[in-house]
Amino acid sequence: MQGEEGGQILAGPEGDSFPLMEINTGETEASEQWDYVLVADHRTQRNTRQAHQQQQFLEELKRKGFHYKMIEDHKKVFFGIRADSRIFDLYCTLLMEPEGPATRVQPARPSSVPATTRIRIVNFVLNSKAAAGGTLEDLVKSGVFEARFALHKVRGGPAGRGLEGGARGRKLSPSVICAQGEEDLKKRWARWRNMFHPQPIDDIRDYFGEKVALYFAWLGWYTYMLVPAALVGLIIFLSGFSLFNASQISKEICEAHDILLCPRGDHSRRYQQLSDTCTFAKLTHLFDNEGTVLFAIFMALWATVFLEIWKRQRARVVLHWDLYGWDEDQEEMALELINCPAYELRPQQHSYLRSTVILMLSLLMICLMIGMAHLLVVYRVLAAALFNSTLLFQEEQVTTAVVVTGALVHYVAILIMTKINKYVALKLCDFEKPRTFSERESKFTIKFFTLQFFAHFSSLVYIAFILGRINGHPGKSVRLAGLWKLEECHLSGCMMDLFLQMAIIMGLKQTLSNCMEYLGPWLAHKYRLMRFKLSRASGDPELRHLQRNYLLNPVNTFSLFDEFMEMMIQYGFTTIFVAAFPLAPLLALFSNLAEIRLDAIKMVRLQRRLVPRKAKDIGTWLQVLETIGVLAVIANGMVIAFTSEFIPRVVYKYHYGPCRQGAQPAVDCLTGYINHSLSVFYTKDFQDPIQIEGSENVTKCRYRDYRNAQDYNLSEQFWVLLAIRLVFLILFEHVALCIKLIAAWFVPDIPQSVENKVLEEKYQTLREKMCSSPKSTEV
Repeated sequence: MQGEEGGQILAGPEGDSFPLMEINTGETEASEQWDYVLVADHRTQRNTRQAHQQQQFLEELKRKGFHYKMIEDHKKVFFGIRADSRIFDLYCTLLMEPEGPATRVQPARPSSVPATTRIRIVNFVLNSKAAAGGTLEDLVKSGVFEARFALHKVRGGPAGRGLEGGARGRKLSPSVICAQGEEDLKKRWARWRNMFHPQPIDDIRDYFGEKVALYFAWLGWYTYMLVPAALVGLIIFLSGFSLFNASQISKEICEAHDILLCPRGDHSRRYQQLSDTCTFAKLTHLFDNEGTVLFAIFMALWATVFLEIWKRQRARVVLHWDLYGWDEDQEEMALELINCPAYELRPQQHSYLRSTVILMLSLLMICLMIGMAHLLVVYRVLAAALFNSTLLFQEEQVTTAVVVTGALVHYVAILIMTKINKYVALKLCDFEKPRTFSERESKFTIKFFTLQFFAHFSSLVYIAFILGRINGHPGKSVRLAGLWKLEECHLSGCMMDLFLQMAIIMGLKQTLSNCMEYLGPWLAHKYRLMRFKLSRASGDPELRHLQRNYLLNPVNTFSLFDEFMEMMIQYGFTTIFVAAFPLAPLLALFSNLAEIRLDAIKMVRLQRRLVPRKAKDIGTWLQVLETIGVLAVIANGMVIAFTSEFIPRVVYKYHYGPCRQGAQPAVDCLTGYINHSLSVFYTKDFQDPIQIEGSENVTKCRYRDYRNAQDYNLSEQFWVLLAIRLVFLILFEHVALCIKLIAAWFVPDIPQSVENKVLEEKYQTLREKMCSSPKSTEV
């Protein structure tokens, strides 16, 4: 049986706690009536136990005041669910602000209840624990129901005809308005041609709810604010081109034909001229120059201004949506009472034992993330030996190949650990037993982001601050398991390693991830369409509409959460190690321009409708952004102090170089810096010098470090540099954090216009109460 001939309309009995209403079918198609749809396989109808569970669940919905209609096709059974008007009357009554005994505001009729509110309430009731003890999710897992979703409103069917032929002279129904809103979103938002157009945030809110609208409002503002950061980063990067051939350090390296570098690692068995690194030295100067410090400070200020102005933007949006006084806890309690009038408040609880266990388990997972970074170190050491032994690369290309493949391995490890981290974070949240869904979401956000942060950034921390610093020196190298020599930094310095790692990971995340994010849902949707053969499924418009929605890709609680998490990790890459990769804001800008339209197309055209959620801010993500801003100051300060050559250059310029007694116009102040920064090693001290090519005519070689030539202990210059590095780090962090605090103080979180509007509304409310009170007197 198909369509209306094959469907059964089941109505609730008289005397229920919520009397049922007649459904008006004159304005819209029947499928436009449903707030929610449940889908079951035909096989469940033949399974006695599953059919009984199904009927029991539907009967309980009837007792709570829901209509449902069963519509069948040859494979699936669709249950259209619609709530009675009394449910929404009760919702309005519970959340209505009290206006005093003299003022009684009647709750809004169902025709004025927004579709987002209807779906949100129905979804909450459906997913609450039933009287039998189970939930809808349990029924889905056991196969009683296959899917549940809210309907997209498709124009072109009866709703569209209502707009074209019957809208004149009468008020449009909410479902017709919703269909019109979806069509507007498809035309004005979910198209590539609209990439540079403003987003219709109000329309997004009317269709997907406040939570989704705030995500896109934040993402749009973040993308807009990336423009100045990208321009400054590009200028810093391009400024290196102006000094590409003029840099004194690059000149000395390119002309150092008589300086031989010591063999690096087990894969290098010959001496190498310093001039061979000429190209890499020039490339390093593109991002490791005098502008790096200024750019790092600028990004610290940028991150603060971005967040402070976002807070102001959010305040304006929330006031515009009339959500300034909305309370999430009150909303959840109201929904609980609607679902079960006998609901009792669950008080806040805290267990020090649970918190201790969760802390220990979290630290264990963090240690696992750090261990993953150590495994990456092991891979790089073994890969260097493998590439050299198999002759896949020339000797001078081995280091670059190890860096590139190491970044690829790290990217794959991140994908795997993301699945593990989400599972662990969920289990920790279940163990903690949060009181409400919003509290659970907040705790899950903190745990999952913490684990993801270490998964993404642990290897970068190793490269920036550990790589090449614990290797010993030529003739006495630290070896892994006593066999393999630890990996050295790139010939041009560790900044090149960090730059390459950042470039590969960001490039993969911004290109490959975005492609998969779009192609995955698109191919999955096409595959589902091909399997179901929609064109031959049914000629009935209502059934065809239900089938179209069913064949869209499923969504879940994490659909919007995953989008936020992706942006937080990108924000971390854009700010935390930006001193080593000034092009990060530019890549993020290009990525976000595509990300906005990708997400829009997915949500409107490829995925089932997200359940709307009410919100007045982006929640815990704001604290995550503020934490990243502080970590960015610390990390960039450490990169400049310990990874970059900035401090050694400045110290040499004013303490050891030709300008230490004052500037000399005819001499560059960095003349002789390369010779000063390379230590001397005598080849007679090699443990096995015969195996090194060309060792017969070489008495000494040079390597990057500050050590004495006599005993190879750390030299005085090393300790002077270390002290200055630490002083610089402390000064940089304090100055940058002070700038952040001043900027946060200087830019108020809430605009004066918003504060004045809220004060005016409060004043008008009090005046109305005073005038309506029988005891009020005129003065």
